[in-house]
Amino acid sequence: MMAPSINAIIVGAGIGGLACAIAARRQGLNVTVLERAEKLTPVGAGIQIPPNAARIWAQYGLLDQLKEYSVVSKATVLRAWKDGELLCSRSVGEALNSDWPWLVIHRADYQRILAAEASRLGVDIKLRAEVQDIDFETTTVTLRNGEFISGDVIIGADGLWSTLRSRILGHDSPPRETGDLAYRGTFSLSALQALKDPAVDELCKQNIVTMWIGPESHAVLYPVRCGNEFNLVMTRPDDLPSDVKTEVGNLEQMKALFEGWDPVLTKVLTAFSSVLKWKMLHHDELSSWTRNNVALLGDACHPSLPYQAQGAAMAVEDGAIVATLLGLYQQSHSESLPTLTLPETLKLYESVQKARTTTLHLGSISNQHLYHLDDGPEQEERDRILKAADWKDKPDGESEPFIWIDVGYQKAVVGRDAIGDAKKKWYEVAKQRT
Repeated sequence: MMAPSINAIIVGAGIGGLACAIAARRQGLNVTVLERAEKLTPVGAGIQIPPNAARIWAQYGLLDQLKEYSVVSKATVLRAWKDGELLCSRSVGEALNSDWPWLVIHRADYQRILAAEASRLGVDIKLRAEVQDIDFETTTVTLRNGEFISGDVIIGADGLWSTLRSRILGHDSPPRETGDLAYRGTFSLSALQALKDPAVDELCKQNIVTMWIGPESHAVLYPVRCGNEFNLVMTRPDDLPSDVKTEVGNLEQMKALFEGWDPVLTKVLTAFSSVLKWKMLHHDELSSWTRNNVALLGDACHPSLPYQAQGAAMAVEDGAIVATLLGLYQQSHSESLPTLTLPETLKLYESVQKARTTTLHLGSISNQHLYHLDDGPEQEERDRILKAADWKDKPDGESEPFIWIDVGYQKAVVGRDAIGDAKKKWYEVAKQRT
């Protein structure tokens, strides 16, 4: 007799929560997603889907659909803040570009595609379902309206302001300020073309992620929506009051802050009609992501600085890994070959992923230093090293001074097969148990 399907409750319908829901349904789990919002309204603008996340979507049959609404980025380039001098250009390599490309997409399109796929697969997405408390002994959540919802396993994908994280820790655990803020916005290709600037026109023709790096600040520009829109993020030292997380930005103030930067960038800024000012927040990675039959994923347990384009990709990896392991747990019980308990399965997910997220967390901090050097001898040495990058593997025991140009590091980041790693780990442990 086959064991009944696991009932999985996922708290949060962001990228990580929906990724987990899709993966779990494909493993045959019953899935309910609890989302506090009245409707799925994505916050933000552009987002990057690096090859390690694209590989997962290829395995779940969604890559082609995502491509329809995105741009395949050919490279990420670093430019000097003042004159736009090319410092370094990095691609993911022909093999990865072909099989698992680096995509840039509007977050609204990304979330819409994932939500539609989750619904198609039979995921029950409940809106206006804010989780207020959790009972770890009965694997039950209490909603703000007083409703109780129980399952076999609960996955907290409720982001940086996670309720489940606080419940696991046993105390409130709000994020902290990083010291940085970002001006964020999008504008149309036609708005850029209306500038009638040859350098801007040339930039628009290139399907690349362009970064200008400078003292305490950097800017990132890339196309979304098949090149019909562009996303721009400009990072500066935080000057928002501590109780203000976001506000409408003052365009003239923003332009003044970036006065003296590359004329191409300052010209692009004139195309903005509005901009959001966004405080960057942070939280320490948790020492443990699980408790009983409850686990966390994404920003709920390992929020990272946004300086490596891997935050959402890590949440996608988390979702795929924990769902794959839960599917294998369910399969082992249906075949009367139980090997691990549910808490042990969730701990296995943590063991597969935690060292990696820690590495990438530290990598983002390293990139923050790389991007924000003040002008001077250290910056000049950085520029010399970036320009001399040869994109060759280093002998054992050697590494580049910056992970941004470290071939071994980059291969490990973007070439990762998260689903394959999860299966490999499961069978290793299962073999030890039999």
